[in-house]
Amino acid sequence: MTQTDAQPDARLMAMQAWLGSLFPGRTLTLAPASNDASFRRYFRVGFEGEARTLIVMDAPPEHEDCGPFLHVQALFEAAGAPVPQVFAQNLDEGFLLLSDLGSTTYLAALDESNARALYGEATDALIKIQLASRPGVLPDYSRELLARELDLFPTWYVARHRGVTLTDPQRARLTDAFDKILAVNLAEPSVFVHRDFHCRNLMHTTPNPGVIDFQDAVFGPISYDLVSLFRDAYIEWEEEQVLDWLIRYWEKARKAGLPMRADFADFYRDFEWMGVQRHLKVLGIFARLCHRDGKDGYLKDMPLVMKYLRAACARYGALKPLLQLVDEIEGIETTAGYTF
Repeated sequence: MTQTDAQPDARLMAMQAWLGSLFPGRTLTLAPASNDASFRRYFRVGFEGEARTLIVMDAPPEHEDCGPFLHVQALFEAAGAPVPQVFAQNLDEGFLLLSDLGSTTYLAALDESNARALYGEATDALIKIQLASRPGVLPDYSRELLARELDLFPTWYVARHRGVTLTDPQRARLTDAFDKILAVNLAEPSVFVHRDFHCRNLMHTTPNPGVIDFQDAVFGPISYDLVSLFRDAYIEWEEEQVLDWLIRYWEKARKAGLPMRADFADFYRDFEWMGVQRHLKVLGIFARLCHRDGKDGYLKDMPLVMKYLRAACARYGALKPLLQLVDEIEGIETTAGYTF
């Protein structure tokens, strides 16, 4: 087996030995396919004399558990979603051999000419996943989990990234805002939630889209994956365009029998408030990736997430105290004042 663009290490050698046992006597090539924000790595396996390729996931057992990936893969595959097939597994060493969905993400493929079609296919796949939903199969997106995610914002973004120590009145305002956000989030109908259904985890392939990075899926608010998709940290679309795509999803989902709000305005409010929860979480995660894990590439994506957060807060009176607090943290002054 030959290796390209990767430095030899103990796990790579173990991976090569495992692949060699699966394909004895074959000449294979191994090249990096992608990394993500976790300890997982992905490599593309090539076969001499063949066009086909496969993907091997490297998930160190001391850091990553392949069990949730395999569980969710089976659920989503049964639902008809285009997820990678699992051809072989070595759970003791943390290796999975998967089908290759290609190297073109939605982020790379999307443009003005194809966005409507690609997002339509993405919401079709999402509806298939949501229609398969049932409680007790995936972990609940509970109040405790949602709140733990919100706490990433004061811990990592405010204190560590911005270097701001909140006063007692500021912390009380933040706690009050969190309580209001969670009340709206938890009142939504529940379905299977991918939890990172965005342009870097959707592959432009056939059938489209290939859905990856689903191992953290939960059972929770129906609008969550729509926020990931249309309030994407890595690509921005005009508000009017997002509204049109959301209406199209809402109409398709209602026809499919999903538990949708009867009034689109109510669904859109849920979507916006779910967005506030996710934006606060993502700002905390991006800060943690930088300051704890040395992955500063996500810093460039923070301004767009902050833009989403401030825009949503500005549209709802109950969230304007949070907007004021965010502006205090950011050092933004306003001459218009805040109306609560």
